[in-house]
Amino acid sequence: MEAPISSGPVFTEDNCLNLYYVNELYGNVAECVSSRMREMYQIDVPITSGVWGGTYLIADPRGKSLRRIWRLYCIVNLPQNTPLDKHENMEKLVTVYYKTFAEAFKPHGLNLDLKMWGGRLPHSNKARPTITMHLEDANRKINWLRPIIVWNTATWEQSILYDSVRLVKELKDSLDIERGPVLTDPKTIKYLLQDVIITYRTLEKAHSPDFIEHAEPLIADMTQTFLEGLFDPLQIRDLYHKILENALVYGYEQTLAAHYSKYGLDVSRVENWPADKINWVPDQLQEKLIPPIQDIFATFRSNLESQETTAK
Repeated sequence: MEAPISSGPVFTEDNCLNLYYVNELYGNVAECVSSRMREMYQIDVPITSGVWGGTYLIADPRGKSLRRIWRLYCIVNLPQNTPLDKHENMEKLVTVYYKTFAEAFKPHGLNLDLKMWGGRLPHSNKARPTITMHLEDANRKINWLRPIIVWNTATWEQSILYDSVRLVKELKDSLDIERGPVLTDPKTIKYLLQDVIITYRTLEKAHSPDFIEHAEPLIADMTQTFLEGLFDPLQIRDLYHKILENALVYGYEQTLAAHYSKYGLDVSRVENWPADKINWVPDQLQEKLIPPIQDIFATFRSNLESQETTAK
């Protein structure tokens, strides 16, 4: 089977990332891996995949990232109760996935090598933990590509929303008002602040008007600061303290709880949910949050097509 491709270049001339094309490539890789597993090992598992981390929320109208991205992440959704429950079959999948990634990204200037797999993400399901693969680029065009494997068949958009519950709890580890500030390294804090912005924007259409009024000025100011270049350690720590003092992560938690608690699911104990609730998102939350994600990518596609038409 031929290597999966995207319909356009994943990297721009200045080495920024096009989020539309890379998201498309992740999805095509997933379909290719599924086909190869079926052909090579007679293991039939549907796989979905797309960008993890919300970088598409901070991009120009054609999907170009506004700053260079050194760490690539994608979310990969696998079904439960399949031959993959056997370790030897999971090893086969990881090998096929790694080799397919390497083929897919080679034309885009990456030389990917699998360094490790099987790491568990914090606060993921205890019965079926979310695990990671870690691929590094020998060409140093990026630092790494890290697929995040979640156990339940779902669309990419559903999986992103479900993982926001886990991510909010992970953010709270560093943004607990009672504990106070626990981070000191500016580089670590910067990644935390990025996640704070992305999580807010992901959940934005489900937030209450009062919370939006409280949080929006701070999120907008922090986003602009990032775009202008955030390098001063004192400024980074100051933003960390502002986010902590304004209890933004508690607002995210309340937004999710308002939808999940109706079904007896405690967002503060997401790791203890039944395994069949992995990648499950209430219909009302999907109705609010999935269309905005789809609209973003539809806009990227439309603008890219218009650019191609103009170029001709």
